[in-house]
Amino acid sequence: MNWRPVRSWRLPLRIAARDARRARSRSILVLVMIALPVTAVTIADTLYSTQDLSGVEGLDRRLGTSAAKVELVDYGGVIVQGFDPDSNSGHPQAIAQGRGNVVKDVSGVQAVLGGDRTAVPYRYGGLKFETDAGLSYGEAIETDLRSPLVDGIFTLNEGRLPQNSQEVLVNSAVTERGPGLGDQLVVGTLSLDIVGIAESTSSTGSERVFAPLGAFEAAGADGTKAVSALETYGGKQFLIGGGPVSWDQVRALNAVGVAVTSRAVISDPPPTSELPEEARPSGSIDSASLTVLVLLVVMVLIEVVLLAGPAFAVGARRQTRTLALIGAAGGSPTVARRVILSTGIVLGTLGGGIGVLMGIVGAWVLMPLFQRLSDQRFGPYDVTWTHLLGVGVFGLVSALLAAAVPAWIASRQDVVAILGGRRGDTRASRRSPILGLALVGAGVTGAVFGAKAVDGSILIAGSAIVSVLGMILLVPLVVVGVARASRRLPLAMRFAARDAALHRTRTVPAVAAVAATVAGVVALGIAISSDEAQNRGDYQPRLATGQAALSDYGSDAPWGQLKSAVEQRLPEASPTTLRGVSYETGRDEYIEVRLRTPGGRQQFLSQWGGYSNAAMLVGDDSLPPASPQTSAADRAAATEVLRSGGVVVFTDKPVRADKVVVAVNTSDNTTAKRTDRLRETFPAVYLQVLGGPVEAPGVLSEQATRALGLTPAILQLMFDQGATVVDKGTEQDIAEAVAAISTEASFYVERGYQTPDSTVIVQLILAGLGGVLMLGGTLTATFLALSDARPDLATLSAVGASPRTRRRVAAGYALVVGLVGALLGALIGAIPGIAISYPLTAPYDGSGSSHYLNIPWLLLIGVVVGLPLFTSALVGLTARSRLPLVARLD
Repeated sequence: MNWRPVRSWRLPLRIAARDARRARSRSILVLVMIALPVTAVTIADTLYSTQDLSGVEGLDRRLGTSAAKVELVDYGGVIVQGFDPDSNSGHPQAIAQGRGNVVKDVSGVQAVLGGDRTAVPYRYGGLKFETDAGLSYGEAIETDLRSPLVDGIFTLNEGRLPQNSQEVLVNSAVTERGPGLGDQLVVGTLSLDIVGIAESTSSTGSERVFAPLGAFEAAGADGTKAVSALETYGGKQFLIGGGPVSWDQVRALNAVGVAVTSRAVISDPPPTSELPEEARPSGSIDSASLTVLVLLVVMVLIEVVLLAGPAFAVGARRQTRTLALIGAAGGSPTVARRVILSTGIVLGTLGGGIGVLMGIVGAWVLMPLFQRLSDQRFGPYDVTWTHLLGVGVFGLVSALLAAAVPAWIASRQDVVAILGGRRGDTRASRRSPILGLALVGAGVTGAVFGAKAVDGSILIAGSAIVSVLGMILLVPLVVVGVARASRRLPLAMRFAARDAALHRTRTVPAVAAVAATVAGVVALGIAISSDEAQNRGDYQPRLATGQAALSDYGSDAPWGQLKSAVEQRLPEASPTTLRGVSYETGRDEYIEVRLRTPGGRQQFLSQWGGYSNAAMLVGDDSLPPASPQTSAADRAAATEVLRSGGVVVFTDKPVRADKVVVAVNTSDNTTAKRTDRLRETFPAVYLQVLGGPVEAPGVLSEQATRALGLTPAILQLMFDQGATVVDKGTEQDIAEAVAAISTEASFYVERGYQTPDSTVIVQLILAGLGGVLMLGGTLTATFLALSDARPDLATLSAVGASPRTRRRVAAGYALVVGLVGALLGALIGAIPGIAISYPLTAPYDGSGSSHYLNIPWLLLIGVVVGLPLFTSALVGLTARSRLPLVARLD
């Protein structure tokens, strides 16, 4: 084997290692630039792997120590399932109905499995229990809590296990609402002693009760038949002990209508070919997700390369004399390139390795914090080394790419000029701006086509990268243009602008890094803001903001008691009664009221309906409190029509008619038979809805209601506290209080559209990450420039410049880099940001606005103007004002 190509790298690597040791500050800077993204990705990957439980990792949480869990599927027939029936692709489904060979109890399961197997009943479902405020709803598990098969499903944190069916365990979420250790849990007519505090090993947050078998059974109305207060999910379930349950045994149980979660099958699944055709996973790769991932990696790689580029450019500048001596001694330009690239290899390898190690430690430190933010319990700490190897290689590749341009420039330096003490960059290429304009044009074109396409998000994302690459090629031209336009600026700004143009090898990557960061922030900011604008625009409020509504869907609601329960907690609220005709009659019938003009038009509203369950509202002297927003003239006309015994009809668009035909139909909920009851014509006024919720298509007067043979009833009690909105804690207390009076009662407070916490977090992360990257890129380039410009600044001091001049030059350089990069990035980022708003906010069903565009001006001003000014001020305050005199090289 020829080792000569490998040995030819020994000298460049030794020179690079020596230079890294000598220039510690610059080396540390490069290491930080490379290690930080590697650390961030390592933390994200490790935390994701830790929280993403595989089927094997979650077995003890689902099965305890049992060999399998079986479910006698209640829809009967032969079923098919995947290896793990709890996964999306493996969920059991019936393929043949009928009760032929379906087993009806666990003895049939034991007969199929054979051997001596223990079977423990396992019941899981919903449960209503009393709290200090009233009645709440939670989840419960009823099983033999002392059985070894249950070990691992829950953990006992305080107290002891139940000794009989009159004792239960609850989790901390239950104790926060009232009953605690030593108290009684009241479930219907049952009073159960709480003897311990336990937590599920699968999830936290929701109220949960753990009880022995039979704890929730009470005597029925006849005094003999046991009725369970637990509303179970699915069919009968059992934990099965004994030896492993094989795939053949699983299929045998499937044939008799039993779904099986087998520890052995999930731990060591058979070949996919043994799965039934219906249960086989598609195996297709989500091309959209893969494309987005690739684009994200490319963008991060570009950002890291641009951030680290100035340091390699300055390093190459410092090594020019060494490289010139190598060239004078007979070294080829290839050797010069290898010396600079070797710096990338050395620092990239170190940065990638340090970043991975820091990420592993960081994920371990942050895991408890992220666990508190999630209701699902994480799995064991999981480091996926194959992933992290790729992340470390990413650091090496980014360092090599960052060193590539300085290496190429260094190999083309004039050896004689360098040894003669002269330096300077070559003239800017005339071809690069032309290519840059072409790429930006291609990016804009792709974004336009992507905005018009049905699903153009991938095209828009690809166009964004093309635009960013084109922008990078335009940066040298822009920097030179800024330098030429700085003639009338003060000395410090003029010096900074011209120095930036003179030393483009370190200026261009810094400006491009800032621009790429701002472009990403602007694009994502516009996309997120537009999506939120759509969510806010499409939100349909149930009530006016700040109002509260008390509903009860029961046929004989105790409105007096319910009203008193609310008024006890909201003494200053003014209640109003909403009356109307309910869809439900209480006789297993469904009422439908249909409206049309005498000319035959029937559709007046695109959508309506709320939680009052109203087929029509009823009002006598004026519009009911739940009526939508209309003009004052329309409300006056509505009052007049209602007083005269007519009908008010709500519409989306103006309707020219003064009468309405009202038809009443009933449908039997059992037979679905429809019966036409009455059809009458009434004087009417058609009100165009200007905003607000629309509970029903219209309002009947008392006279019209009687003429149609309908009986008005109380649908809701509405409470208004003016400008004061009921807090969420009080809302929950009232909801539990009214639920204790009537199980059909509910309480709701309209708070208007609330931006999800996840969106706020994303926006904060976006602004914070953009700010950090901008500060990092600008500060890095500025201090490298100041270090490189020491001879020039020392000469300024020698000819009489004040000590403040250096600080002003430093602040000016930071402002040039930050402001030019921010303006370029904002222009380029707006292209994909506006384009992606079209497919992102397109309506799913064709209704509503076809496009939402919201520009986050506050974010843009902060990133484009605020951050460059802040960075400039920070640099001006921290830069050294005095330097020792050194020889100036020119």
